[in-house]
Amino acid sequence: MMTELSYWNKGEQVSVREAFGRILVHEAGKRDDWVLLDADVAGGTGAKPLVGAHPNRVMQFGIAEQNMMAAAAGVADTGLIPVVSTFAAFGCMRAHEQFRTAVAYAGRNVKLCCSHHGLDVGPDGATAQMLEDFATMRAIPDVTVISPADANEFMKAFTAVLDHEGPVYMRIGRSATTVVYDGDHDFKIGKAHRLRDGKDVTIVATGVMVARALVAAETLKSEGVSVRVVNLATIKPIDVDELVAASLETGGIVTAEDHNIMAGMGSAVAECLAEHAPARMKFVGVKDRFGKSGEHDELPAMFETDAAAITKACRSLLK
Repeated sequence: MMTELSYWNKGEQVSVREAFGRILVHEAGKRDDWVLLDADVAGGTGAKPLVGAHPNRVMQFGIAEQNMMAAAAGVADTGLIPVVSTFAAFGCMRAHEQFRTAVAYAGRNVKLCCSHHGLDVGPDGATAQMLEDFATMRAIPDVTVISPADANEFMKAFTAVLDHEGPVYMRIGRSATTVVYDGDHDFKIGKAHRLRDGKDVTIVATGVMVARALVAAETLKSEGVSVRVVNLATIKPIDVDELVAASLETGGIVTAEDHNIMAGMGSAVAECLAEHAPARMKFVGVKDRFGKSGEHDELPAMFETDAAAITKACRSLLK
């Protein structure tokens, strides 16, 4: 039986993993062409509601992520869509070879949805704070890479991912973040979304950094700076048109991501613009170091990935 899908209000603090549980139950009531593959971490990823509501839609593999990924390839060959869910450090690193060879190389229709990435992980510490997933996943040919801005966008994106043919990697946020979209948001794979227009500088942000980018834009507005904010929820394939417009129409680009600045979203933007419309750029992210244990709302200031760091980068670029 399909449950009614409800959305959160703008400004609420909600974790994306809560949205994961909600949309899994909703989609299980709508369609029977997919199953969830879990590595004994449903409580951590947010998938627990599906386990309770539709236990027959869950395949449990225990702590055996490489086996789970290889099995997902086989499940895909039956015509079912496997949604593989685990912590990013295990899905993107431990099972990387199986995802690359058994899933992506063969073009199998597997959806890898991973939680526990970036400093958003908080107290679980450096080994769980996956700061390299954009780099390792976008480097695999024909893999779509998605990082939704908030809980509402995640639910829209998940439905789009189920409808999309081919391998997908998508982030699930662990900690609460500000909801920036309402339920009317029209998510499209491969399309960036301009949340705010401006002419002096553009902030291209992804994931939890989108809400922080909007805070930075408000701060800069009070200083007389007109800031464009672009949500780059799809990192691959990248929206060339929106990025070129930002380069040509504003004074420069600041990228913001909860990820290592090496080979991450900012690098993807720079690669795009170097070919199509070179721009002056600044990169906000973790500066090529491992994270550390701490509260998710304290670590961004320590690692200079908070709204203040984005504001500072914009000011520096404008000079």
